[in-house]
Amino acid sequence: MATNKEIAVDFLQMVVAGKIDEAYDKYVDMKGKHHNLYFGAGFAALKAAMIENQSQSPDKTYLVRNAVAEGDTVAVHAHLVPSPGDKGMVVVHVMRFRGKKIVELWDCGQPIPADSPNTDGAI
Repeated sequence: MATNKEIAVDFLQMVVAGKIDEAYDKYVDMKGKHHNLYFGAGFAALKAAMIENQSQSPDKTYLVRNAVAEGDTVAVHAHLVPSPGDKGMVVVHVMRFRGKKIVELWDCGQPIPADSPNTDGAI
């Protein structure tokens, strides 16, 4: 049986690959909630936004850098690139699980600037 950390990573990779319906069917409790302030409440609204984003950025890539699990919560830190040649952004998704299903999701992101003074880099 997959761990919550494996489920979180698989869910996000499936979404980026355009398998949004399958990802939600497999891993999300649609009665749960998300906290993205740009979309309406409920997972149905977030799913619709992800489907819309897929049509706008079908060639995006998502590279997981870190995934950490503690109890029923998983945090995934990644590099999301909406289209080839774009510097992309650093994103963090935090998910709370119940019974191997995502019941709550938070996300935040920071665009990677073209000329950051930080030589350590963003990712």
